[in-house]
Amino acid sequence: MKTIEVILGSINDVKDFVNAVNKYSYDVDLTSGRYVVDAKSIMGIFSLDLSKPIKVEIHSDDCQPLLDELAPFTK
Repeated sequence: MKTIEVILGSINDVKDFVNAVNKYSYDVDLTSGRYVVDAKSIMGIFSLDLSKPIKVEIHSDDCQPLLDELAPFTK
């Protein structure tokens, strides 16, 4: 499992993030405070506080292609 933090500052950021994550078969979760949502769910992401950095948990050890795609969102 790999963990990073991202900032999703706009609606387009959320849309691009979800599109990137959905390309991969492994599970990805987002954690904000005590809430955990599926990173592949655009509605779930909008239920989080997007004004703060969000923790991304990628449930795969071989996830470098996804990490490269998420690089623009990292803080």
